[in-house]
Amino acid sequence: MTTNSSQVRTSSGMASSGVASGAAANAREHSAQESANAGAPQRGRSAEAVLRTPVDIFETSESLVLMADMPGVAKERLDVRVDGDTLVLEGKVHFQLPEESEAVYADVRSTAYRSSFVLSRELDTDKIQANLKDGVLTVRIPKHAALRPRKIEVR
Repeated sequence: MTTNSSQVRTSSGMASSGVASGAAANAREHSAQESANAGAPQRGRSAEAVLRTPVDIFETSESLVLMADMPGVAKERLDVRVDGDTLVLEGKVHFQLPEESEAVYADVRSTAYRSSFVLSRELDTDKIQANLKDGVLTVRIPKHAALRPRKIEVR
């Protein structure tokens, strides 16, 4: 079985060779719009800068896979949700210093990550799976079974 896959690097907005379906194109388009707003304060939120999560998007015949770099984010401080037709990835980094220690210098501009993607109707949002390992969040969004490619037997 051969799997065609497309890769889109949303942090740069550049698409690699291959043709992305509507699902990957929607995700890329929404992420590009979000990059223009990165760092702008959100309504009802503090003025803390929010980093746009670098995300690789892979499309297979069965699903869409997002791999988001979120170093320093613990599972407990991670929020992955679907709001309508939008997938939202948010995480906060928590720095733990020993009690008697004090940071003299820290090169940290923001401790919050956020990215969002408009999802295509061809994706089954009820069966989304997410896994966080070594600072990389992997989100698998399966396509509806009726829309997956299938082999037709010739008689």
